[in-house]
Amino acid sequence: MSNENLILKIRLLLLAWFHLRSQPGPPSLVKWFSYKDIKKATDGFKRVIQSSSRGASYKAIFQNGHPATVKEVKLSDEDDDSFYREVQLLGRLHHRHIVALCGFSTGSKRFLVFENMEKGSLKEHLSDPLKTPLNWRTRLQIAIGIAAAVEYLHFFCDPPIYHVTISSSTIMLDENLIPKISDISLFNAAANCMKPPTSSRCSKECTEQGCKNMIFQLGLVILELITGQSSEKGGVDLVQWVQESHFPRSIHKMIDPDLGNNYDPRELNGLLNVARLCIKSVDKPRIYTPQILWYLQKKIGITRK
Repeated sequence: MSNENLILKIRLLLLAWFHLRSQPGPPSLVKWFSYKDIKKATDGFKRVIQSSSRGASYKAIFQNGHPATVKEVKLSDEDDDSFYREVQLLGRLHHRHIVALCGFSTGSKRFLVFENMEKGSLKEHLSDPLKTPLNWRTRLQIAIGIAAAVEYLHFFCDPPIYHVTISSSTIMLDENLIPKISDISLFNAAANCMKPPTSSRCSKECTEQGCKNMIFQLGLVILELITGQSSEKGGVDLVQWVQESHFPRSIHKMIDPDLGNNYDPRELNGLLNVARLCIKSVDKPRIYTPQILWYLQKKIGITRK
């Protein structure tokens, strides 16, 4: 390694340490990986999970044998500060239903290393005929788990996080089918919400719109859990269906055939009521995440594993 490269590596490590230590709150224990570590763990970047304009995702196996998901982060060369802020904030997210950040890598390319989610996405389990169908109790647990994660992001993070895409594609399942929200990124947030932790609140408009969107998306996920159908492009318009006047008479036709008759009609109706309120919240808030959790836990009687 040349002296120039050695100096650059030391500089990057010191910069990472400085940014992580200088933020308020307890210092993050996120591990730093070299580019060589990442390349080796992904078999030379051959284990591609998916690819997009934002960067590719890879399945990785590190030297300790632990599997992980590596995501490339594409930013301009001048965006070191934004990247370290992302690492710091993601490293501080600790919730049972949010995919944990395990490490990062800087240099000519930037990477984030996340915990491995063995069972893949919720969408795969709802649409892939080769996957074992999810039973009714598991679907209820997924609904309350994601609602709990949304409440955490809105009320227990500093700063609060309001701009996260919640869908069956971004909800991942671990080996025990515990759901976790993935793809949380400050880079996707509205510009006026891209503020450091010292700016403790987004603008009122940003907060309200972001909150509405996430609750609306939660409603869509609940509808997908009930019907097994996707509301994404090319799928059934679940929003239109749940808002139709003859909606109650068509419920039996929309229930996921994989469920058969193995569900509780009372719980089903309760979930549909929550979903409808979430969908209506896109125009005017009618329900908030603490109410959603209360309804799921008390009214329907769902308890987390």
